[in-house]
Amino acid sequence: MQTTYIETQQISFQDFKNQILEDYRLGRISREMSYLGRREVLTGKAKFGIFGDGKELPQLAMAKVFRNGDFRSGYYRDQTFALAADALTVESFFAQLYADTSVEREPASAGRQMNGHFATRSLNEDGSWKNLMAQKNISSDISPTAGQMPRLLGLAQASKVYKSVTFDGSEKFSNEGNEIAFGTIGDASTAEGHFWETLNAACALQVPMIVSIWDDGYGISVPTKNQRAKADIAEMLSGFQRKEGENQGCEIIQVKAWDYPALLDAYARAEQFARMESVPVVVHVIEVTQPQGHSTSGSHERYKNEERLSWESQFDGLVKFREWVLNYSIEIEGKEEIIASVEELDAIDEEAKKIVKAGQKNAWENYQKTITDLIQSVLPLVENLKGQNAEIESYIGQFNKLVSKAKKDVFHLIRKALLATRGTNSAERTQLMQKYNEVFEIEKDNYSSHLYSQSQWKAENVKEIAPVFSENSEEVDGRVVVRNNFDKIFEKYPETLVFGEDAGNIGDVNQGLEGMQEKYGEVRVADTGIREATILGQGIGMAMRGLRPIAEIQYLDYILYCLQGMSDDLATVQYRTKGGQKAPVIIRTRGHRLEGVWHSGSPMAGILNLSKGILVLVPRNLTKAAGFYNTMLQSDDPAVIVECLNGYRLKEKQPDNLGEFTVPVGKIEVTKEGKDVTLVTYGSTWRIVMDAAEELEKLGISAEVIDVQSLIPFDLTNEIAESVKRTNRLVVIDEDVEGGTSAFILQQILEKQKAFRYLDSDPLTIAANDHRPAYASDGDYFSKPSSDDMVERIYAMFNETNPQKYPAIF
Repeated sequence: MQTTYIETQQISFQDFKNQILEDYRLGRISREMSYLGRREVLTGKAKFGIFGDGKELPQLAMAKVFRNGDFRSGYYRDQTFALAADALTVESFFAQLYADTSVEREPASAGRQMNGHFATRSLNEDGSWKNLMAQKNISSDISPTAGQMPRLLGLAQASKVYKSVTFDGSEKFSNEGNEIAFGTIGDASTAEGHFWETLNAACALQVPMIVSIWDDGYGISVPTKNQRAKADIAEMLSGFQRKEGENQGCEIIQVKAWDYPALLDAYARAEQFARMESVPVVVHVIEVTQPQGHSTSGSHERYKNEERLSWESQFDGLVKFREWVLNYSIEIEGKEEIIASVEELDAIDEEAKKIVKAGQKNAWENYQKTITDLIQSVLPLVENLKGQNAEIESYIGQFNKLVSKAKKDVFHLIRKALLATRGTNSAERTQLMQKYNEVFEIEKDNYSSHLYSQSQWKAENVKEIAPVFSENSEEVDGRVVVRNNFDKIFEKYPETLVFGEDAGNIGDVNQGLEGMQEKYGEVRVADTGIREATILGQGIGMAMRGLRPIAEIQYLDYILYCLQGMSDDLATVQYRTKGGQKAPVIIRTRGHRLEGVWHSGSPMAGILNLSKGILVLVPRNLTKAAGFYNTMLQSDDPAVIVECLNGYRLKEKQPDNLGEFTVPVGKIEVTKEGKDVTLVTYGSTWRIVMDAAEELEKLGISAEVIDVQSLIPFDLTNEIAESVKRTNRLVVIDEDVEGGTSAFILQQILEKQKAFRYLDSDPLTIAANDHRPAYASDGDYFSKPSSDDMVERIYAMFNETNPQKYPAIF
């Protein structure tokens, strides 16, 4: 059991003095970073700046109770905390400001995130987990306001899970669940729904979480009174305050941002509640100042009056801290002791300026050297082409006139030179082309790598194991196949857990988890409230801490509630850290071809376009779904698996090797061979397409039917193009709206696989109407593609080419 700050603070006066002065020093360094960072933006050396000035003291206090193994999920003003937690240096702060793409110099995001977005590296270079208990951990920040909150819930819940769950290697992720998850949020962002949903869930689950609210009275220019029902968020939250003897609610602590001793006490108490009692805590830090305003985009003088600006100047945390230090005295053994004199604090102030300036200078020089080295390797090769085209000399002249040069300017020069010398076959041009390919590969890695896993555990590497059937294999409802497969999964992988609405006690609404909670307990098979955004957040946070969560979103339509978190957080985790963090969540949901406006929508196009970075798997039956779960639990990619909602009661043959067989991602399956036309589909629509294909056979049309199975990744071996090469016709059939998933599939086949070369007829898409489907079976028939629709429209393709053989139907 880790001790708390309260329990460890029996120290000598000299140690106390040293701690105070170190806090003062760090606070001054952080402030100078903010000041100099703003100047770097305004002088054009950086693009944008947003800083943590004014929040130094509460962040120093928070850092004192932040221990190895703990996690933070915050937002972009926590630079002082990151410094104090040894997750940031002056140089790495400025490297991020300049967008330096070096992981070594800017380990948080390798230049992919704007400044103020902090992260520690949870993974080794090969994608394997580091020992997270040997470091203080920061989950990678995101900008969307309150978007960090759902993930915070999962980071905190992981500690509760680890109190009863262990597995081989779990000591890397937890010490018997004694870790705290720290969250930070600006006061105005507490108006967002994600804040309330997260706090509500935390209070219900009773997880060790400390949320710090930095309250500076504004949301950019909008005052707090216009943000919420009450100006005081602590007053609004009073109903969340736990009552004695009840295992619900949270503790609420309010403290002033400039009151150093009160801040130490507040965070010491918060740690005690969270670490010792597993109680969520809200620390409402009030009277926060913002000396430089919101960001470099504008000045706060535009919306703050003179009285407010004067107050902020007087109650600046570092000003008040300095006053407190200078006024502090204590008598020890008859001798008056002080912390520091004016001269000593002045010396610290000067030292802080020098440290920050030196760090900034090194960061700038390192960043510039990358560009200078690139120029020196490229420019002579471009100059060698001057004799081959007169325009090249002018391009070089324009380039040399640039006051500040970026990589894009270098690449623009190369590409203009290659364009100007097109058609020329010379050694000089070949040299430049080779150099271009070489440096482009480097920048492709710098800016476009790690959208998906690049480790040995990526989903594409999982070996295919076919389902095994025998004479003893039973014909069962599809739900039984997936249920029995989950039973094998929970037995095989103790780190796996599932949670969602109705997932526990009744075994999900379709009985795919029937009996699992009774067998494996409420921790591993859990019910949740109706709160999709934080169900996803639970999954992200727990996956970041080494667990293998399956986050159940009851219906595909409901995934819209958590699409923001999927798009802004989960899909970008590996990308925005350049492989430094991962969150291999499996999102379990169900949909396709049900009946009614609210349970049969198909937001697949939205998922595909907004969630690149997450695998999208669309099995046609529950055996295929089970195989995808087995695949993804061997992978470190996140995925959404969409089970067929109308397939749970359909009979399937149950494989003998449950829990072992896998379905490969990015691999299509030809479910009916044909020679006249290729029909491409997925999910529940596949059954209707198969019916249509049989009808077409009777009409003299031999249709090949392909089940895509996996939308992301899509047909990695271009097998669909090979089918089109044989049939010379292509039809994409989809239950999504026009221009939705069918457009994506068509683009993949025609453009990427170049199948247009083999077509004898225009490609055809058969999609749903643009409205949601109406209720009942008739609603489905008239809203989404029916077998009749498919037969008639595919038949029309053949009528167009051979009307005598295929006379018109209508």
